[in-house]
Amino acid sequence: MKLSQFIATIKPWMLPIAMLLGVLLHSWIGYVAFLSKYLIFIMLLITFCRVRLSDLHLGSYIWCLLGVQICGAVIAYLLLSPIDPILAAGTFICIFCPTATAAPVITGMLGGSIGKVATYSLISNVAVALISPLLLSWIGTQTGVEVSMSFADSIMKIGVEVMPVILGPLAVALMMQRFSPRAAEGIAHHQGLSFYIWALALIIVVGNSVSFILKEPASLIPEIVMLAIVSMIACGLQFYIGRKIGARFGDRISAAQSLGQKNTVLAIWLALTYLNPIVSIAPAAYVAWHNTVNSLQLYRHTRHIQQTKH
Repeated sequence: MKLSQFIATIKPWMLPIAMLLGVLLHSWIGYVAFLSKYLIFIMLLITFCRVRLSDLHLGSYIWCLLGVQICGAVIAYLLLSPIDPILAAGTFICIFCPTATAAPVITGMLGGSIGKVATYSLISNVAVALISPLLLSWIGTQTGVEVSMSFADSIMKIGVEVMPVILGPLAVALMMQRFSPRAAEGIAHHQGLSFYIWALALIIVVGNSVSFILKEPASLIPEIVMLAIVSMIACGLQFYIGRKIGARFGDRISAAQSLGQKNTVLAIWLALTYLNPIVSIAPAAYVAWHNTVNSLQLYRHTRHIQQTKH
């Protein structure tokens, strides 16, 4: 079997393989955990190089999806916080988190519009970069995070740390498109790299999450299980709502992937850094849920194509 054939064969199973490796290698993941934000930067850069500002069309499609992502996250938190602030924060981060940088790649493999998902990925990431300092500072104080600074200083600190990770790749991509268009075009034509970088990042975040869970006392197991459950519900609802919104605009696949496939690497990093660390269990579980959905979709799509050929 040729290398290209081997890669094509295992590609639909790359995400489960990455998660399994994260579990098996969790004891050593701590040595490379610092790479997470750099991998986020690279994935966003590859995605943003594909999107030109002149191609952005902020129509009803974008605003509907963004409304579910931002307003839905806040509403979910407000509804659940009186019951359990930790579960509320876990649900919030699973909905608030922007579209995965590899989502355009998966969407293309499923026959959806890569351009639409790449555009929404840009919009959703910028929105998170601008709003997250305020929301994370507010929610962090509600989930038991010790704050030794004022609310305004907390917002500023988070903004200084988060914005470069998300907006930095956008600035670099725009500069490359302006001053080195060939380089930007070259990166834009290698979107498939995002998929494999994402798989590498998955190994790290899953390994980190497994290590964190194993260190927690047995008394927290019920809360960990509940975080995984609310994460599963959030995942299923977002894919469902995305397909419903997409049906109105003639593209169910793109809308579902835009809303349901999340940048869990970023979500786990934000939860571990700015919220109660146990909240990170929710986006960590989301890794399994949305990648299970993606793997099933890829399997069904590949099988359909094969049956059509025969």
